[in-house]
Amino acid sequence: MAKPTNITPRNRSGNDSDIDQIAEGIEPEEARRRYFNRELSWLAFNKRVMEEASNPAHPLLERLRFLSISGNNLDEFFMVRVAGLKGQTLQQIEYRSIDGRTPAQQLAAIETASSALMADQQAEWHRISRELAAAGVLVAADKATAEPWREALATLFDEQVFAVLTPQALDPAHPFPFIPNRGLSLVFELVRRTDGHAINELVMIPSSLPRFVRVPGEAPTYVAIETLIDMFSDRLFPGYEVQGRGSFRIIRDSDIEVEEEAEDLVRYFRSAIKRRRRGRVIRMEIDANMPAALSDMLRDSVVGHDSIIIAVDGFIGPGALEQVVEEDRPDLKFPPFTARFPERIREHGGDCFGAISSKDIVVHHPYESFDVVVSFLRQAAEDPDVVAIKQTLYRAGKQSAVIRALIDAAEAGKSVTAVVELKARFDEEQNLLWANQLERAGVQVVYGFIEWKTHAKISMVVRREGSGYRTYCHFGTGNYHPVTARIYTDISYFTADPRAGRDAARLFNYITGYVEPQGLELVTMSPLNLRHRLTELIDAEIANVAAGKDGALWAKMNSLVDREIIDKLYEASAAGVSIELIVRGICCLRPGVKGLSENIRVKSVVGRFLEHSRVWAFGNGKALPNDDARVFISSADWMPRNFDRRVEYMIPLENPTVHDQVLDQVLLANLIDNEQSWRLQSDGEYVRVEPGDKPFNLHRYFMTNPSLSGRGAALGRSKDVPKLELRRRKA
Repeated sequence: MAKPTNITPRNRSGNDSDIDQIAEGIEPEEARRRYFNRELSWLAFNKRVMEEASNPAHPLLERLRFLSISGNNLDEFFMVRVAGLKGQTLQQIEYRSIDGRTPAQQLAAIETASSALMADQQAEWHRISRELAAAGVLVAADKATAEPWREALATLFDEQVFAVLTPQALDPAHPFPFIPNRGLSLVFELVRRTDGHAINELVMIPSSLPRFVRVPGEAPTYVAIETLIDMFSDRLFPGYEVQGRGSFRIIRDSDIEVEEEAEDLVRYFRSAIKRRRRGRVIRMEIDANMPAALSDMLRDSVVGHDSIIIAVDGFIGPGALEQVVEEDRPDLKFPPFTARFPERIREHGGDCFGAISSKDIVVHHPYESFDVVVSFLRQAAEDPDVVAIKQTLYRAGKQSAVIRALIDAAEAGKSVTAVVELKARFDEEQNLLWANQLERAGVQVVYGFIEWKTHAKISMVVRREGSGYRTYCHFGTGNYHPVTARIYTDISYFTADPRAGRDAARLFNYITGYVEPQGLELVTMSPLNLRHRLTELIDAEIANVAAGKDGALWAKMNSLVDREIIDKLYEASAAGVSIELIVRGICCLRPGVKGLSENIRVKSVVGRFLEHSRVWAFGNGKALPNDDARVFISSADWMPRNFDRRVEYMIPLENPTVHDQVLDQVLLANLIDNEQSWRLQSDGEYVRVEPGDKPFNLHRYFMTNPSLSGRGAALGRSKDVPKLELRRRKA
């Protein structure tokens, strides 16, 4: 098989961007009528995240966590998406978005929407900080507020901060230094007392310093590091009088473009990671109270003509507020929750293979512990009958028991193959470290394709049983990451179905040897035929309606961007197929438009846990839910990159218990949730769903009700699991 080639136009900002041109025969105005803009839809999602900070149903520090998440999200959006559009404009590339906008038009709209979002973040921070103070957690916003703790803060400054700081004069003899990505700095306008000589000084705050210092004492009091430095600037600049001051922060282009001619992918990424740290400045946030002379100096010295400059009246970089969230105040956080370990496996004495061999198992994270996945791999590493393990690794985290299990297996003499994805954005460096450790232990490490990401989450274990071998598989909708597995909702599917084992082996051979699989029995793959298979399933629902049967589709995903699939959904809607979509983040489909999408409804769930699983159900001639429905889990969202430039999988759930758990519980609970849900309107606005007289919170439901598949024979499908029902819309 020839080396895979890129099949869509490339953006200088990386091979994983979704770049769409207007379909032939569709004018920009018509495209705007049919589709929402991808970038503006993402900003709308982050606004929903931010608005959870004002949700009175959440404890106070959890509200602050949502505000912090929205800040970090926005940083990454500028580092990648806005950087890509900037690159297109600089190179005069005119690829249009799905809704017909040029890069310049998108950037203008993004600047307006993101500025409004940042203003909302600051307003919310002011509200939360007042409520925190009333609850006994003080975050000093300025020197005046921090003044009562001057003595204690002086000791902190002298002992922990002063020696780490390096003031730098800004004059012709001292060129303006390099400011790192997300780097927070202060500038001072000084006058020497002895002779009135004026000078500007820069103080870059090292990343080794925390953004907040906590004043020693029982009552929690936090002071921002920039406020602390400002308070004791006289110790940094003795003999000088401060005439003006201000803080600023920059965001740089942080994407990595993979070049087709890259001969050594590992060496390339090591070099690219270093280059990324010096990427072009995309956004600069400046203290709104900074004197004009200092502000002008920064504009001339730091940013280019195309950078976005935002004056912030409040706290710069709200993502850093996550440090305050860690304050030990259980009364201001969600009640603690402990994930369950599947009872089915306990019944087999902890023997994962015995439990899976008896029947397929679905584990619903984070309600059921990710430890079951680790146990599966650890048992494989220790079992003398296991001869081979193959594993994809997209994001594994910094403290990975999964990596440890693979190393132990290799050191025990087993054949271990790990597909490590170097192109997992912002995890590239960590993945390089894991790859190095794995190789030293004897693991066969494969990096996959240069142009495509391996995004499928699959493990397979080959075990000697009797006179032959049996393959046990794990298919996940989320990453093998122990930290995110505690806050992301995902599905783990364990099976010993020989068809799944053969398909998994074919998939790994495709990644490691470019051997295109033939005769897949259960699994559908990207970039081979996932788009085609999904289209076939939608067409089948259209055909059901034409034959006088019900046509129904339920789909849960993170993002819906792909124009071909959106158009197919429009076609299904026009044919009378009932379509319910749960799209947490980006949605370019415009629902509820007469003559286009009146049979499509879209909702987004934003709550305590991040909805991450990809689950799809097709009615198969009946209204959903029903026992004959076709139910699938997948690693893929409905985006061009997932269909065309990533290795993904989709697999059907055929075991009745597993089928019912995912359809009648997971999907249905998402549809009927009314406490954490937003409904997408045809004009692009999201409206929070009102609970009414029957409130239902899907996260609370799954925290208090064990799953069906992992309950075990003793519990079975007992009546203590409430039966969920979908209230049908009136015609």
